Amino acid sequence: MIGDIRETKECQLKDPMDLFNSGQVVKICAPMVRYSKLAFRTLVRKYNCDLCYTPMIVAADFVRSAKARDSEFTTNKGDHPLIVQFAAKEAQVLCDAARIICPFADGIDLNCGCPQRWAISEGYGACLINKPELVKDMVRHVWSQIDNPKFSVSIKIRIHEDLKRTVDLCQKAEAAGVSWITVHGRSIEERHQPVHYDAIKIIKQSMSIPIVANGDIKTLKDAENVHHLTEADGIMVARGLLANPAMFAGYEETPFQCIQDWVDIALEHGTPFTCFHHHLMYMMELITSKQEKKVFNVLSSTSAVLDYLNNHYGV
Repeated sequence: MIGDIRETKECQLKDPMDLFNSGQVVKICAPMVRYSKLAFRTLVRKYNCDLCYTPMIVAADFVRSAKARDSEFTTNKGDHPLIVQFAAKEAQVLCDAARIICPFADGIDLNCGCPQRWAISEGYGACLINKPELVKDMVRHVWSQIDNPKFSVSIKIRIHEDLKRTVDLCQKAEAAGVSWITVHGRSIEERHQPVHYDAIKIIKQSMSIPIVANGDIKTLKDAENVHHLTEADGIMVARGLLANPAMFAGYEETPFQCIQDWVDIALEHGTPFTCFHHHLMYMMELITSKQEKKVFNVLSSTSAVLDYLNNHYGV
């Protein structure tokens, strides 16, 4: 990681707001536990992804432990614009994390949307949507201690059953100087229920900062439809990009060139086998038969996977 960070210092960090000011819908790779790491970000950037997030990092651990920093965050000079997402519940801890990351990333995002029980019980994630004054304070604190005007501070939220509360939260965050807000159009309790795109549209119409829509976007056509429904400035995709990293380039399923690119990038980055294999399982979901999946999904080494891809697909 240290070599990568030194390399990043020499490169030009980017202003993510330039993307939102371009007049084009910003295409974004979501923060995904285990998956949206450097190698995968490198892949989706090859296929028209404009902005990438890291997986969520617990800010307190990141500040306290060099070991945590080395294991949780890796970047390089091509990995921009890059947003580092933090889980935090104290303003100063988030500030400290932001100051450490500032030379190597283009912005931070405060996770106010993770619905997992462990996160909520620790005071992180989606429970913050019920603490608008704390969110406001955290955003203000970061701005008071970061002197780079191109650095962004964003938040990612879920919605309340009573949408007025969500609009109030967003307006408080806007008043504190938040750069943009990503809205996952479900409440904390909702998992697989339909996404409330109408709610995202109401939030968008209530704000003057960019709003990013998130939730159940699987194809480029979905992204276009959600943009039309919500008028959002950006579209953030998670599982849709796992299944098809070339989605934003207009491919309806993962092209073989993208699989080849993943193999090359993952080997170059020394991606652990489990992560390497899982990404391929996602990418090949739509292009392999049940019988092929049974064989491919139980392969247990990089060499076995490479042999399989070569023998069956010429990759």
